[in-house]
Amino acid sequence: MKILVTGGAGYIGAVLCDRFLEAGHEVRVLDRLYWGRKPLEALAARLEIVQADVRAVDPDLLDGIEGVVHLAGLSNDPTAEYNPEANWEMNTTATAALAAACRKRGIRRFTFGSSASIYDGLGDGLFDETTKVAPRGAYSESKFAAEQALLEAADGSFAPTILRQGTVYGHSPRLRLDLVVNTFIKDALLRGKLFLHGGGWMWRPLVDVGDVALAHLRCIEAPAGSLGGEIFNVVHENFQIRQLAMLVAGSLSLRGRPVTLEDAPLPALNRNYRCTNRKLQDRTGFVPRVTVLESIEGILRHIPVENPTELAHPRYYNIAWMTLLEEVQRSQAGFDSIWSSGTAADLPV
Repeated sequence: MKILVTGGAGYIGAVLCDRFLEAGHEVRVLDRLYWGRKPLEALAARLEIVQADVRAVDPDLLDGIEGVVHLAGLSNDPTAEYNPEANWEMNTTATAALAAACRKRGIRRFTFGSSASIYDGLGDGLFDETTKVAPRGAYSESKFAAEQALLEAADGSFAPTILRQGTVYGHSPRLRLDLVVNTFIKDALLRGKLFLHGGGWMWRPLVDVGDVALAHLRCIEAPAGSLGGEIFNVVHENFQIRQLAMLVAGSLSLRGRPVTLEDAPLPALNRNYRCTNRKLQDRTGFVPRVTVLESIEGILRHIPVENPTELAHPRYYNIAWMTLLEEVQRSQAGFDSIWSSGTAADLPV
């Protein structure tokens, strides 16, 4: 199949494109290239890259497309709160518009990267896809509204599948260090200590970036319409934050880098929720398998463990990178030229 991947140069997208190519699919990427072309450097000869904003998609982009994986948009609480208007435009309005365009073209296969953070604030419990949710915060609200738009658009000619992705971890060519496991690895290397806010008793559903990519692949390859109009959680396992800190500290201690754990005050936004992967397993047979320990080792193989100062670079943090790009926009007329040249990831700090 020929697949359009929006946000294909992002943290999940760069891994996902590789998995889809390995499975024999053709891939066209739509991405604004906030982080340049480097995340897709190793795949560039095997895919088509269209540099554009998901909020202004040319209908011709869907020519020849048989399936869509929609990942583009702002991807966490800080970036959503930083620019709520852009967050709503990208995560909700653009999703509805893309769905309408696919429906018009008769493109049935469509997966959407939503977020398990939609379950946050519901209290104790193990939540599934039937749980009545009440999202809080700009990011979760925009993702849930996008889900509703997709479900309303679903019909015989358009069969979207919504994947509520847990908190993602693991290495990617577009590495992020603002996700809990990845952040702990960075902090442990730079500081030799990890802070457990509120004791680290909060729960999070976790999943490796490669498993997220495979979940989208399984759903796209499923018989057309068989998973349409449905929501699936994508989770490997639920962990308390302190458990994750201990796993990171233990892995680094085995490498001769001791890490201490310290209590710290709770942040203003304190996410705490658990959910189950059972429906995805029952319906598709797919079970996320990459453990946190395996992923930690994978990250450590790819980053400069002995000289970790580079890990403080803004390119690894969504909100820091967006802020830097805006500073460039204010100080130089070349903001858009940086994007168009694909060199944003080489900006100096």
